[in-house]
Amino acid sequence: MTQEDGQLDSLVRKRIRALRVAQGWSLEELAGRAHLSQSSLSRIENGQRRLALDQLVTLARALDTTLDQLVENAVDDVVINPVAHGGHGRLRWPVKGDPGMSVVRQRITDPPPDSPARMRAHPGREWFVVLSGTAVLMLGHRRLRIETNQAAEFPTMLPHAIGAEGGPCDIMGIFDRDARRGHREDADDAGPR
Repeated sequence: MTQEDGQLDSLVRKRIRALRVAQGWSLEELAGRAHLSQSSLSRIENGQRRLALDQLVTLARALDTTLDQLVENAVDDVVINPVAHGGHGRLRWPVKGDPGMSVVRQRITDPPPDSPARMRAHPGREWFVVLSGTAVLMLGHRRLRIETNQAAEFPTMLPHAIGAEGGPCDIMGIFDRDARRGHREDADDAGPR
């Protein structure tokens, strides 16, 4: 067994135990759900028994996860650096878990639009949290103030725009694949989102 194999083996054993403990289950409870003896499960968690593929599949099911998630070893890029995007002060962090998701930090300096014609609608869903300042979310006919540490979530098929009130505000937004695509099409606009 190589050092890398040994590290993965140890990681999987720790993950099994951590998932069991997170569920609040004893060795006996997980062993019963996985159709293993309590002593076999204990030896698996403690590294005294070889990890067998059939047991890992059964344990993954019992722990309500997948085999891929149980043996995943992708911890190389824990720190993600932002990428500057467009001329609107947007920074984008790629999200590895779902290639369709996008995370954007944006400084908004413009007030919300005064005309509904400047609001956008497109498929998708958007979520954002205000990191500093006060944002104004124009959503259909509604005008919502979202202050520091408050968040908003909405379907982007509703006409919407975000502006700042009383000075600049910083937001962190999360967009699903469709909302991201809609914002990419709007990236050439000079006005607020």
